[in-house]
This record gives sequence, structure tokens and C-alpha cells, in this order.
Amino acid sequence: MPRVKRGVTTGHRHKKVLALTKGHRATKHSLYRRAHESMLKSLSYSYIHRRDRKGDMRRLWILRVNAASRNEGITYSQLMNGLNKAGVAVNRKILADMAVRDPEAFGNLVTIAKAQIQH
Repeated sequence: MPRVKRGVTTGHRHKKVLALTKGHRATKHSLYRRAHESMLKSLSYSYIHRRDRKGDMRRLWILRVNAASRNEGITYSQLMNGLNKAGVAVNRKILADMAVRDPEAFGNLVTIAKAQIQH
């Protein structure tokens, strides 16, 4: 059975890891063992933070809707309660976009919500 030397394969694997860690600080982008640890951490962080970003965006939308609704004289929770009672199915992303780009339409939704709260 012929002898197998693995230098080329190892080199390719190391090169791939070092390419992934380009831009990391200190030895984490140049020494294979440190780079491998850094790569594993960075990949796990990116996986986790892709999911965290969804919550971050939702928090941002709620902040924007709350600010715009308070300008109209109603709190965020009252607005959402009124819209739910009125059967208006508009998600927070669209509400936030309306609050920024189309304040007139947002104002109409606020009046609908206020009418439902009064009853």
C-alpha cells in the first residue's frame, strides 16, 4: 500500500480557515490553532446574531410606532389595542414605515384606534 502524505490537504484546510479569519486581531488571523478557535466563535456568533437581529428590528419598529403615536396623543399599547379591536391587521414593520413615510395614513389608523378605545 502506498504511503499517503497529507501536507497538501492540511495546507488547503489551514488556508481556508485563515481566509475566514481575515480581519481578526492579533494572532487570531495568522496562527492556525488560534485562528481555528476564533473562526468557531465567530461562526457561532454570526448564527446567534442573525436570530437576534429579528428581535432588534421588532424593538426598533415598536420604538418608532410609539414615538409617532405619542405625537398623535395616544400610547403604543393603546394604539395596538384599538387596532386589534377594530380588526385592523397591520404588522409593526408596516406601521413603523407608515409613521415615518406617510404620517397622514398613520394618523387615520390612530383615529380608528381612538374610536375603538372610546367605546
